[in-house]
Amino acid sequence: MRILLLSQYFWPENFIINDVVRNLVAQGHEVVVATGKPNYPDGKVFPGYRVGGIQRDFFSATVEVFRIPIWPRGKGGARNLILNYISFAFSGLIFFPWLLRKREFDTIFIFAPSPITQAVPGIFLKWLKKARLVLWIQDLWPESLAATKFITHPYLLKLVGCIVKWVYEKSDILLVQSLAFVEPVARYARVEKIIYYPNSIDVKSFSGVKDIPLELANELERHFCVVFAGNLGTAQAVETLVEVAIQLKSDPDVRLVLVGSGSKLAWLQEQKRVHRLDNLILPGFFSMDSMPQIFERAALLLVSLKDEEVFAQTIPSKIQAYLSAGRPIIASLNGEGARIIREAGAGDSCEPENPTALATLICSMKNRSSAERYTMGLAGKAYFYEHFEMTSQVARLVKILETHDKGQH
Repeated sequence: MRILLLSQYFWPENFIINDVVRNLVAQGHEVVVATGKPNYPDGKVFPGYRVGGIQRDFFSATVEVFRIPIWPRGKGGARNLILNYISFAFSGLIFFPWLLRKREFDTIFIFAPSPITQAVPGIFLKWLKKARLVLWIQDLWPESLAATKFITHPYLLKLVGCIVKWVYEKSDILLVQSLAFVEPVARYARVEKIIYYPNSIDVKSFSGVKDIPLELANELERHFCVVFAGNLGTAQAVETLVEVAIQLKSDPDVRLVLVGSGSKLAWLQEQKRVHRLDNLILPGFFSMDSMPQIFERAALLLVSLKDEEVFAQTIPSKIQAYLSAGRPIIASLNGEGARIIREAGAGDSCEPENPTALATLICSMKNRSSAERYTMGLAGKAYFYEHFEMTSQVARLVKILETHDKGQH
């Protein structure tokens, strides 16, 4: 199968789509990638790349990658994000048809976290290449815009809803990463287009070959460390985590280790200083191949989101990574993510944005025996291999595409 992967985000940025592409190639399919200049999450274009112009490189030795100009995210803020979103869609419409003019594809596959506008060039390419268009929905628009207060005006949200409906109508298949996405997506699209296709983790690439700093390793090994890994932004309710650190200051053994970067990192650093939170560790960003070294030393793995309906419907992809690590998980969230953790027997959850409930949950888990926590980790790992292992999930993706191609879906 000849597949064009279109996404605003791609390697060397850390997204699961990198491993999906690697697995598609390993299973015998030809993949070309159309993307922008890497700048997520810090907002600066990565070394080796430039903001302007077109660049071409290779991923995993054989996958050709075309990169178009994009306005970097910068340090956040509405202006930078809007320009970032618009610039990819605009540049994509201009450059992708020319860059891909001699290529033919069976499928245009769009990896679609925010923004939904990245699908616009894909719709034009669908018409140009006469290929099927598959949208893998990671975020619900306009719901997530309202939940993060990025857009609050009802007329603007309605306008975004119209764009979403148009994108969904032009797509042949709508893959949703959570079962709870089916109903809200069906408000804008025919339900027969919608297929549940969860995020997955490639444990082969998640090998932990990169060592972590000795200072961080010692911190993780000498204390009861609750590790959060990922984007440190508005959606992750990091204010709650700061309050938890304040409440647990009296316990000299507990540490909250927030691994990652994002729009709230500077604020977190300031809160650590103001409140003198020695139990709040902010080691910064680490690549995916460092994560197993961090996870295996963690007492607990933590996922948190704001108390919004749209986030209750989402399964944060870090949950799959946590499950694969075989460590017990605690969740400060509602809905699908919490359901999966409990169903797997991998840990426990509490209501989101409730620092006291989360602090109590951490203490409760600490008071359990190490054998109990170990059993939770094993249960989570078994659940991961049954539901989220990437090799089998990519094979299922190919079957979905082939079935649709034969007109049977």
